[in-house]
Amino acid sequence: MRASLLGFCLSVLITGAASAQSDPLPAWNDGAAKKAILELVKTTTDKASPNFVPPGERFATFDEDGTTWVEHPMYTEVVFSLDRVVALAPMHPEWKDQAPFKAVLEGDKAAMAKISKDELMKIIAVTHTGVTDEEFDKITKDWIAKARDHRWKRPYTELAYQPMLEVMQYLRANGFRTYIVTGGTQPFVRAFAQQAYGIPPEQIIGTAVKTRFDTTRTGNAIMLDPKLLLNNNYAGKAEDISLFLGRRPTIAFGNTEGDKQMLEYTTGGRGARLGLLVLHDDDKREYAYGPAQGLPETKVGAFTQALYDDAKKNGWPVISMKNDWNRVFAWDEK
Repeated sequence: MRASLLGFCLSVLITGAASAQSDPLPAWNDGAAKKAILELVKTTTDKASPNFVPPGERFATFDEDGTTWVEHPMYTEVVFSLDRVVALAPMHPEWKDQAPFKAVLEGDKAAMAKISKDELMKIIAVTHTGVTDEEFDKITKDWIAKARDHRWKRPYTELAYQPMLEVMQYLRANGFRTYIVTGGTQPFVRAFAQQAYGIPPEQIIGTAVKTRFDTTRTGNAIMLDPKLLLNNNYAGKAEDISLFLGRRPTIAFGNTEGDKQMLEYTTGGRGARLGLLVLHDDDKREYAYGPAQGLPETKVGAFTQALYDDAKKNGWPVISMKNDWNRVFAWDEK
């Protein structure tokens, strides 16, 4: 009796361990989104499947802000840009009397909340250019190593979503190349993408400024100039994917209207394809905002009801952060 009971317990433990090892997405609860991802990978990697995709043609694209890491209450790159204004201020004494820099330097939150999109682009232009790409890379790496999020007091790279990291790892293990396709600037994201996501710099597609080869710099260098080259948002995402990859992705992830065309481009191709959207509906473990499904309005990363309706119409699974993820961050308790 005792031996039989011991044997049963060992069997349960072994079965449980094997099950845990066989689940490539343990931070995901069973549901439509997880099922769709697993089925997409299965059908595109099975040589006997009519939807088989050769390994060299398997591409996965991920928006960043709000899709692979936290974007509230402010985009990480905006936080970096504001910090950079303060760092550069001694070289620009005129800023203390000029909008929008005056508000930033004075820490005037009310005035900063009213900064327009054009003013924000002005801030990004002066904080991201006038240096070489290698100098900017070092500036960003130094900042990302020291900066801490105000809510969790953790490095921003630790605010990557564990379920999305698992998806990236799972896709790469099955012959997919994973790309970040973001409205953030390409040089900024390239500086930490390897650390945060295991994605190398050459697999980052983002908003980009014009560059200039400068032979007067030591070692010759690429200068970042304050002129927009690529606006990697909305239709720009689909266009830039085509420009950089020369083919449609097999699977794409987003979370806002700015990602809609990327998902349309992805799922508009032949064969098995999948587009998914992350819905922030968990105000306990992260944030809750929409305004889709009656969630609070937001100016940062809005997921509109129209986008939600499009997702249902197009068969794009909507990932509920609250219901589909049993863990949000690697350091979360399950």
